Amino acid sequence: MTLHQDPPPDPDPAPRFALDEPLAPTPLQELVDERLRRAGVRLLLKRDDLIDPGVPGSGTKWRKLLPNARAARSAGHDTLLTFGGAYSHHLRATAAAGRRFGLRTVGVVRGEELRDRPLNPGLARAAAYGMRLDFMDRVTWRLRDTPRVLEELHERHGPAYVLPEGGSNALGVRGCRTVTEELNSQAPEVDVICCSVGTGGMLAGLAAGLRPGQRALGFAALKPGPSLDLDAETAALQRLAFGARRGSWYIDHRYHFGGYGRSTPELKAFAAGVADRQDGEAALDLDLTYEAKALYGLLDLVERGAFRRGTTLALIIAG
Repeated sequence: MTLHQDPPPDPDPAPRFALDEPLAPTPLQELVDERLRRAGVRLLLKRDDLIDPGVPGSGTKWRKLLPNARAARSAGHDTLLTFGGAYSHHLRATAAAGRRFGLRTVGVVRGEELRDRPLNPGLARAAAYGMRLDFMDRVTWRLRDTPRVLEELHERHGPAYVLPEGGSNALGVRGCRTVTEELNSQAPEVDVICCSVGTGGMLAGLAAGLRPGQRALGFAALKPGPSLDLDAETAALQRLAFGARRGSWYIDHRYHFGGYGRSTPELKAFAAGVADRQDGEAALDLDLTYEAKALYGLLDLVERGAFRRGTTLALIIAG
């Protein structure tokens, strides 16, 4: 099911962290912006994108992948099988994890548009890390969690530890709770912790670690629809990981810019403007699928007076 073509140059396989070691805390960076100054609000960026700069787009994905890779090893598996869209950061990060820790990887891709066609950069990088790509038609995709479809996948690829889309299972969600724990130890004054929302796993985890009086705000990167209810999915992930809904959290659905993978000239100009205003800090390359939308929405809310003066915000830059 893999598309054979010339991949990008093979990446450096040297691990930056070991499978049995915790991740090092990621740094905070204060964003200086006139809108924040006028509103009397501080905004700290939690730079999870710096967890592993060698794998662009991985970042917070490692918080989900490491506990699952450990579980796979403990259960005797040598293969990770997971799911994602054609532009999924999760597929690329899973492929990198497999390469780092000696696990085979299979990526089931939503849609058959790229079957027997040139891969986009993200899928090409996943293939370069050794991931076998299996393109699934969209009708079957909706049934991907059913026993019949999973059995067919195992017949094609052999026994495997199965990870859901985005790595958002109970272990992955609990792994994301460490973001809040780290952040609160670094900046206990933070009032609102914000993140982009794709599958709901990140928000579900970080909200579970909130202190009393602290709240979480998610910005949907996907356009809502009949088959997509991010609020319900996030709540379900919290029940799966922690047994009940945890923390005070809310998802704002107004800043998806047309849906997953969609962008506009306005969003692109905004992201470029943020990058241009940096001075002496680690480069901030906002991903247009996720963090650019979240930061745009957050600053718009600041301008609209959604936060009282003296509020300290934090935004997770997941990478």
